[in-house]
Amino acid sequence: MSQSETFFNYRNLITGIDTKIPLKNGKLVPAINFDNAATTPPFNYVMERINSFSPYYSSIHRGNGFKSKLSSDAYEMSRNIICNFVHCNPQKNTVIYVNNTTGAINKLSYIFNSLYRNSIILSTRMEHHSNDLPWRSKFKVDYVEVDELGKLNLSDLKYKLRKHHGRVKLVCVTGASNVTGYKNPIYKIAQIAHRYGAEILVDGAQLVPHYPIYMEQSSKEESIDYLAFSAHKMYAPFGIGVLIGPKSTFSNAPPEYSGGGTIKVVTDDYVLWDDPPGKNEAGTPNVLGVTALVSSIKILNKLSLNSIDKREKSICNYALDKMLQLPNIIIYGDTNPNCDKVAILPFNIKGMHHETTARLLSDLSGISVRSGCFCAHPYVQRLLKLSPEEINYFKTHFNDFRPGIVRLSFGLYNTYDEVDTLIDTLKKITRNIR
Repeated sequence: MSQSETFFNYRNLITGIDTKIPLKNGKLVPAINFDNAATTPPFNYVMERINSFSPYYSSIHRGNGFKSKLSSDAYEMSRNIICNFVHCNPQKNTVIYVNNTTGAINKLSYIFNSLYRNSIILSTRMEHHSNDLPWRSKFKVDYVEVDELGKLNLSDLKYKLRKHHGRVKLVCVTGASNVTGYKNPIYKIAQIAHRYGAEILVDGAQLVPHYPIYMEQSSKEESIDYLAFSAHKMYAPFGIGVLIGPKSTFSNAPPEYSGGGTIKVVTDDYVLWDDPPGKNEAGTPNVLGVTALVSSIKILNKLSLNSIDKREKSICNYALDKMLQLPNIIIYGDTNPNCDKVAILPFNIKGMHHETTARLLSDLSGISVRSGCFCAHPYVQRLLKLSPEEINYFKTHFNDFRPGIVRLSFGLYNTYDEVDTLIDTLKKITRNIR
């Protein structure tokens, strides 16, 4: 059995896996998607569940019709499924549905602003903008630095926590980088944060679909306080995201959005908010999005996240080994195959702009990748080792050919044969580099 054939059953799980697309020369070829860190294709099972549930879909809460009761039960029962998936205590925590990870972190930033307005938020130089910008607009934010390879500097984390003398209320950290794929030691970070009186938020967008996460640890100090993630990165692209955190936090703060579904009583001069999560889910909920997410979790559990992690890293390391043998390829970050990361591989071709590389991969072989700074500009600037003068230049010349990186991100359904196509295409491209 060839290496690619071991992935056969996994590919059968994915919608549109054999879709053919036109190359620039007009030839039709199977699409190759190495852009899974942005969005994954849906599981077939997710689409089947959406179609089978749709005839019973109805507005939830307070409806007395059969469909409304059925939809309401499915929606509310889903919260326990989410808690079980990320191993948190549903008695202590609440699961709040949002549009995506960005919405989740913005929601939490408003909650913290109402509770801890004069505190300090500690983010990192590795973060996606969604775990940086919402905090900048409301708090004084300090940042944990990264080392020469782009890995988080835990010594700097401790230094920053000591420096602020207990004023840091929250440490915001990505579970896995969307640029380099590095998995951060989130339980160790939690332990350090709690030692200095801070809580921890994990941006799980890149970690949750690929690797098990245990919010509740045997040691309370190592437990995760808040977690955010998105379904569209875990084979369920129907616009749902999740924010999980202690019920006490959301009980003590007013919602950032008010309106239908957020209250118990309203009179001419009085408002009594609902308990969380109801008070935090204004408007008509995305029941179909929740159905899709729960369906994807069922498949991910069946496959085992540990097995998925092993499979994806095998593909990533196969690509890494082949690319290290090519001339004019620059790979960013740690190239040790034993590096603890999700299956993301950032690179450039020496002498070629990242957008040109991405376009040629698509034009020549139907390979989808992402290029740019991946909503993590400060991190990419460090990986590229840009000077302060270069960074300042692009503050005002942002329409020029900005520096960036090409990102390969692998899913459970990708194959060694697809990587071989990538390598052959890179050989063609680099052959013309002088």
